Amino acid sequence: MLKVTVIDHPLIQHKLTLMRRVETSTGKFRVLLREISMLLAYEVTRDLPLKTTAIRTPLASMNAPIIDGKKLALISILRAGNGILEGMLELIPSARVGHIGLYREPDTLQVVEYYIKLPENLQDRDVFLVDPMLATGNSAVAALNRLKEAGARALKYICLLAAPEGIGNVNEKHPDVPIYTAAVDDRLNEKGYILPGLGDAGDRIFGTK
Repeated sequence: MLKVTVIDHPLIQHKLTLMRRVETSTGKFRVLLREISMLLAYEVTRDLPLKTTAIRTPLASMNAPIIDGKKLALISILRAGNGILEGMLELIPSARVGHIGLYREPDTLQVVEYYIKLPENLQDRDVFLVDPMLATGNSAVAALNRLKEAGARALKYICLLAAPEGIGNVNEKHPDVPIYTAAVDDRLNEKGYILPGLGDAGDRIFGTK
């Protein structure tokens, strides 16, 4: 049984369909990804704890709710993760930001790390790991390994599309990490791409091939 939360808000599903279309331009793809990322951020922060603080409005004093605890940390798996990161920062501009650079060897699909820079005190933060595509899950597992080595405990993995193979991989290696996605697609092809998917997310964000 795959453990994953599909965020099926109508606006997210509509925008995702537009992103999937082969004729969608690079510029439009970026805009749609930014919009969907803001909506995903709204949904995955529903359970953040609140506390009350005394404030004054122009008319009266009151006890008002604010988010309790330290700031969030958003960690992007380079390079495509930056597409989700930018949209989430629109909604959570005070979040700390980290980057993990990973790429898949095209023949073996194994993960190679080439860069890592993380915020301090991850053990005291809610940490959101973001990447548009959860395909084989090897990059997600490698990034989660590194985050846990750095002390992260409260982790969520957020993506745009997921394949059952990738969900199963993360569930097996990191059963404590909830997965949030806009859609679970059918399967992977022989090259490790999600079907029906939307192509290579990084190429479509940055206009490369």
